[in-house]
Parts: sequence; C-alpha cells; structure tokens
Amino acid sequence: MREVDGAEPVLRTLRESDEAAWRVMWGEYCAFYGAPVAEDVTRVLWARLLGGEGAVRGVLATDADGAALGFAHYVLHPHTWSEKTLCYLEDLYVSPQARGRGVGHALIEHLVAAGRQSGWGRVYWHTHTDNATARRLYDRFTPADEFVRYTVRL
Repeated sequence: MREVDGAEPVLRTLRESDEAAWRVMWGEYCAFYGAPVAEDVTRVLWARLLGGEGAVRGVLATDADGAALGFAHYVLHPHTWSEKTLCYLEDLYVSPQARGRGVGHALIEHLVAAGRQSGWGRVYWHTHTDNATARRLYDRFTPADEFVRYTVRL
C-alpha cells in the first residue's frame, strides 16, 4: 500500500468531532455524483454513522495528525442464500489531495479484513461504468461481475 506523507492512513470509526470534516467530504462526494442530498437526510445519515449498532456504519481514514482523508460508508445485512452477513460498500470517498496514495485501497482492505474476522459472506459494491478512476482501484480487488442493476424509483 502506498503511504500518505510517509505513513499508512489511520482507519477508525467516525467520532462526533469528525462532523465538520466529514460534511465537507460528503458534500464533495454527492456533488461528484450530481446527487444533492437534503440536510435532513444528511443529519439522519450522520446520526446512523455515529450509532455504530445499526446496519449503516462508517470508517474514516486520517493522516497521522488526524486530518480526514476519506471515508467508507457500508451497510451490513442478511441475505437469503446463506446464514452469513453481507457488507455493501455504499459510499467510498477520498479527498482530492489524498488520491493516488492508497487511501481508497486501505478503506476497502479494512472492510475485507473486518469481514474475514467477523465471518461475513462478502463485501460488494457498484459504481458507474464510466468511473474509470474508481474502477482501476476496484479491479485490483476483483473483476466486475456479470450482474446488471435495475432500479425502480419510488
């Protein structure tokens, strides 16, 4: 893994004191996808991420001084074909100044390691087909599978 300023990123759960830095990154992430998220939804997401006991969870990557570099939001859920829990990596974001230095890789590897330790069935995610930068990272873990996603908006 590439180091961030001479050290591997520090990965940890989100804390209340991270809110301002997280909100900046969350806003950048939503802007990238052209998906404005209402303030009340952001507030609920933040509360869920801090709760730590529900299905929605988060990991923060920082440098050695504690400056936020990126995050991963994930959802743990059961499924019908196994007794094992699945981990859906819903959001992965790395700040522009930290890109290309192994932060995204570290966040995914953190979830993979947690899954192995906890006995999850798999970690999975999806991205836009034209997101070449993200796909270069993701292809280092596994090739894209043959599934096609359908979405009925309600």
